Amino acid sequence: MNDQDDIAARAKEEISGMAKQGLAHPSTKPVLTGAAIGAVAGALLPVVSLPLGLAVGAGFAFWQRIKR
Repeated sequence: MNDQDDIAARAKEEISGMAKQGLAHPSTKPVLTGAAIGAVAGALLPVVSLPLGLAVGAGFAFWQRIKR
């Protein structure tokens, strides 16, 4: 349970920092890059839509940032 609390706290801290600092925050650019890659994948794959690809790409990049 402690790991879950730690991940939730880190996620909240990252989101808050990204919202306050914008592109100056170190997590913003990788998350935006992940969103762009996901959007391209969503546009190319017939089963996945563009918004879904964007959300999944951003979510995956964000997860990679907070899990370490």
